Amino acid sequence: MSPLSAPLSPPLYTTAELRAVETRFAADGLMERAGAAAAELAASLAGEAGGPVLVLVGPGNNGGDALVAARLLAAEGSPVHAVGGADPARLPADAARAHAAWRQAGGTLQREIPSRRFGLVVDGLFGAGLQRDVAGNEAHWIAQANALGCPRLALDVPSGLDSDSGRARGCAFRADHTLTFLGLKPGLLTADGPDYAGQVHLDTLGIDPADMPSVKGIALTGLDARHRLPPRAQNSHKGQFGHVAIVGGAPGMVGACLLAGRAALAQGAGSVSVAVLDDRVAVDYGAPRLMFASAEALVEASLDVLALGPGLGRSPRARALLQTALGADCPLVLDADALNLIATDPELGLAAAQRNAATVLTPHPGEAGRLLGVDTQAVQADRVGAAHELSTRFGAHVALKGAGTVIAHPGGRYAINTSGGPWLAQAGSGDRLTGMVAALLGQGMETGNALEAAVWLHGADRPEHQHIRVLR
Repeated sequence: MSPLSAPLSPPLYTTAELRAVETRFAADGLMERAGAAAAELAASLAGEAGGPVLVLVGPGNNGGDALVAARLLAAEGSPVHAVGGADPARLPADAARAHAAWRQAGGTLQREIPSRRFGLVVDGLFGAGLQRDVAGNEAHWIAQANALGCPRLALDVPSGLDSDSGRARGCAFRADHTLTFLGLKPGLLTADGPDYAGQVHLDTLGIDPADMPSVKGIALTGLDARHRLPPRAQNSHKGQFGHVAIVGGAPGMVGACLLAGRAALAQGAGSVSVAVLDDRVAVDYGAPRLMFASAEALVEASLDVLALGPGLGRSPRARALLQTALGADCPLVLDADALNLIATDPELGLAAAQRNAATVLTPHPGEAGRLLGVDTQAVQADRVGAAHELSTRFGAHVALKGAGTVIAHPGGRYAINTSGGPWLAQAGSGDRLTGMVAALLGQGMETGNALEAAVWLHGADRPEHQHIRVLR
């Protein structure tokens, strides 16, 4: 099994989309292929650690994949302990055949995890499409497996993780590696997914990509040609690369606006003007290239792009500035208190939704919840759905920040970013992103591409992104 470089922007498939693929290719022995791929990866991981392999077997096709892997591992001489409690008479047809083959090969299913050292745990309890919280024996086995001091491999999706949303349902298997089949699932890349999936390995089971359904989601694994600006000619000047304006910085929060301005300069904007609402500040000694202007004059100026929100506050002056900015005929990036003002003022919300020029929203989950009228927990329970709803409601390109930032575009396209890490959970990170998005827009990049590129670059400052490995 030779790894290939992960293609840029691989597609993301929902459970419903993959169920249709499984039905179409049901006669092609997908379970045997999945089990063989699992056995090969498991043998490699177990060989590194030493010791027998523990295989957790569930009541569906994920359990069937696990039993095929167990049978093939045992045939190669690996000691295998299979644990599960499914009734063979109630298994799906393919899983029942895998169970019978395991029995015929001399295998047994134990009801308890033996008390011993293992070289690897293979999780085949639940795969994609789990519709309930994990409880009972399965929850007990997951807790035991998570406590074992050996590598852990999940098949398709870590048991307990919602494959569409990335939400952990009750409890979830915490994998070091996840071998996912046919296509990538959104839930592996966002919300709780990155914490539970570990390194993601994709095996398409020999299905030609041309035979897979066309989908609207992608995993943002790097920057391709559409995310790159053309090389600058030697004979260039600052006027060719955009005049970016950033408005915010109320008393006590000036730093947010300055961070955004510095990030815009670093991302190549030709010139950057900032307007801070704290009138005592008129220069940034750390970045003297930033130009300062009156906020009221700047929101009415002729600009290439306007960003509003970092440190803005919610004063009457802030509201008036936002109301004027919503009428601007240039791309508008809204973050932080600009979003909070829109969330609490129907007139501003309507103006934002009726804009003719491009609009970009960059909320964190709390701000997204306020915009949608729900709590943060509801947003986190379905991050992709929340980002889509915001994009539809405001006709905007949306980056719902967090683990696996979800980027939703008007029309239904979306991407889940794989760069970044918990080090971004720090004051000022969102302000920097606002400046980066504005800078790329100011240099002429298409709105959706600029947002995706900025989100990726924002997280790529340190190489701690989630790794995806395509096996075949």
